[in-house]
Amino acid sequence: MAASIEIESLGEHQYVVRLRDGVDVCEAWFNITPAVLDQVHVAGGDEERVVRRTAEFLVSRQSVADFPEIVELEDVIATYDDYVAFMTR
Repeated sequence: MAASIEIESLGEHQYVVRLRDGVDVCEAWFNITPAVLDQVHVAGGDEERVVRRTAEFLVSRQSVADFPEIVELEDVIATYDDYVAFMTR
């Protein structure tokens, strides 16, 4: 079963993402910067799409129960070599 992902914009490049996978539920805060958007080739693009794709990427690598409370995209880029390629597909 795929995790459901709900995204709420808090303004100023911040988002709350609620993930649910069966009985597991979590809430994570995402911070987006223009520099990160440039790195994933979405300059001036749809931030919510970046948040959704990043959440999908992370859920495919870890369970909802283990999802981090705060997601800094710079950390995702530094941790996963295939993240930028995933985002540019």
